Order: sequence, then structure tokens, then C-alpha cells
Amino acid sequence: MNLPFFKYQGTGNDFILLDGRAGLPERDWAEVARRWCDRHRGIGADGLLLLWPGKEAPWRMQVVNADGSVPEMCGNGLRCFARYLHDQGLAPTGAFAVETGAGVLHPEVLTDGRVRVDMGPPILERQHIPMGGPRTAQVIEEPLEAAGRRFEVTAVSMGNPHAVIFVPDVEAVPLETWGPALEHHPLFPARANIEFVQVTCKEAARMRVWERGAGPTLACGTGACAVLVAGVLTERLEPEATITLPGGDLEIAWGADNRLQMTGPAELV
Repeated sequence: MNLPFFKYQGTGNDFILLDGRAGLPERDWAEVARRWCDRHRGIGADGLLLLWPGKEAPWRMQVVNADGSVPEMCGNGLRCFARYLHDQGLAPTGAFAVETGAGVLHPEVLTDGRVRVDMGPPILERQHIPMGGPRTAQVIEEPLEAAGRRFEVTAVSMGNPHAVIFVPDVEAVPLETWGPALEHHPLFPARANIEFVQVTCKEAARMRVWERGAGPTLACGTGACAVLVAGVLTERLEPEATITLPGGDLEIAWGADNRLQMTGPAELV
């Protein structure tokens, strides 16, 4: 298969982008993602982005993780997708609509090249995250056993499930051990993205992420949003904060309208 592709990255979270506006050959996109995202035998990326005409918006973004699984949403991927539309002269001035697996979202390419995305409201009800266990309205610092130890988990969905865990030193976390054990925990029927977070002040935190279907990545946009929400719910963070990931900073704001705004870079590689 010989197809033209673009590669974009946002805070180090990188994606192969295929433009399907004029159609693409019928392919097993899960297998394509597994082969192309391999960093030793392929192009190398955290995931594959497919651009299709939308039904509920002009454009639809399909995401396939590096392992071939299909997440509901990807915040960094959406910023890269929006930047591609802007670079191609397809995106209008101001915010525009993109159809995603988590509904229609509205990114906006700023004058400095960064992209701001209205990520919508967080989902906090246990059964809608989804997370098993006793039927409680929210999951805030709930004890959970995994990898031979006890964690306190705050669960948030941004259209995809997240488990946020606050730690005193994020660099000391054995991500390769704790991450997969928590991702595949029986309480998460759709698996979960796992964020370990060290709060440095009320307006800033550092995080590392184990992404569902991708493993350790340099950044996760929906994860940064989930971190802010968890920080506010546990009174660790203000509603506006800078979340520092291994790949760079994301500015996250949780407004009075209950919607989250994420601002960060997206660049053509």
C-alpha cells in the first residue's frame, strides 16, 4: 500500500494522519496502525488519525491507537487534526466543529499556532465512566488494589475513561508496572488511561500517563483535563492550571459553565 501521509505531534504525542476526504482504499485500519506506528519497523507514532467527511460536522476524526484499539477520543490528536485542517486552508476562522467518538467538539487554531479545544463537560458518574463497584455518584480517592499495592483513585471520563492517582514524586512511579495493572483492572470494563500526578502548587501539576492502548506516552490531552478535574474535586488545584507532561505544558481551565478548555501546541513533523 502506497499512501501519502502527514505526521503531527502535540506536546510529544505523535500521530500519523491520513486524509480520507477523497476516499481511501479499504483497509484493516487496526492492522495498519499496528504496523505503521511501530517505532522500529514502521513510521512510528502513538496512533493513527483518519480524516473523513462528517455527518454531524464538516469533518470527522477517527483515532486508532498504536495497538489497533479504537478510543472514543484523543485530545492531543484533536489538536493535531485541527492544525492539519488549518494548514490545508480548510478550517474557518475561529472555532469550528469536528465530529469525534465522544461527540462534536470545537477546536480553534490561535494566532500563535497553538490550538484551543472546548473539551466539553467531564463525566463523573461511576457507571458512565465506566467503572464497576458500588453505585456511588462519583469516585473520589477510592481505594483500589493493583500490582500488589493500594492506590487511591479519582475517576473521570472526558469521553474516555481516566483514573487519576496523586503521588508525592511522579518520577519515582514505576509506570511500566503500575500502568498496565491499573489499565486492565477488572473495575474498568473498557480499560482506563492512568495518570500519576504530583501537585507543585494550586496552579500547577506534573503528570505521567499510561495511555490505554499505547502505553507510556509523552502527553495525553484528555488525561490533562481529567487531572485538573480530579485536582479540583480533591481541593488540590484551582480551576485553571498548567499541567506539565514529559512532552510539554498544557493549559487547562474548568469554567463556570462546567466545560473544559485545553490549550497547547500542535505541529507538523
